[in-house]
Amino acid sequence: MEDLIETLTLYALPVLLAITLHEAAHGYVAKLFGDPTASLAGRVSLNPIRHIDPIGTIAVPVGILAMSSLFGGGFLFGWAKPVPVDFGRLRRPKQDMLWVALAGPAANLFMAILWAIALRLLFDAGERSGFWFEMARVGIHINLVLMALNLLPILPLDGGRVLFSLLPNRLAWQYGRIEPYGMLIVIALLATNVLSTLLNPLVALGEQVVRLFL
Repeated sequence: MEDLIETLTLYALPVLLAITLHEAAHGYVAKLFGDPTASLAGRVSLNPIRHIDPIGTIAVPVGILAMSSLFGGGFLFGWAKPVPVDFGRLRRPKQDMLWVALAGPAANLFMAILWAIALRLLFDAGERSGFWFEMARVGIHINLVLMALNLLPILPLDGGRVLFSLLPNRLAWQYGRIEPYGMLIVIALLATNVLSTLLNPLVALGEQVVRLFL
């Protein structure tokens, strides 16, 4: 039980910051490109409470961490409340969708870099372990995994929006038909351990970027 509480304490701040910046970035960029929906809903905010989904942000990650503490292994998975974006209100809906979608993963890469800088400062100060040192490592990992997960080309994930934006119109609308089944596909990939295999190359690429700041 003590190990579980320590793990939850270690992960809580990095997870909350990761989802908050990710969702706020979507809303901010949507507003820049003409859609104020998220802003009017109060979702362009760094207040984590505005983005927390009780199931996806709390229950599922805590459950996975608990199972990992008991049985080992596990792949941290969760989600926040999606920021409302009315793509029809963007100035160029299909083209601008790409930038709105990329904003979330880009925010997570930025956050991973900030955690890397914090880790470097701690290292230079003589810290090689301890609570904050481990939290910085967790912060890097959480943000790179969230970035990679959202870049998968599966609607409604951000990577799916990017692919939809890049496809010719006819193919894009056909591709869009999978969106109602997208999260089921992700859960199936998670359950069959395929998800981590797909994410590893993207996480590794992110690590190469982060190492520039270590």
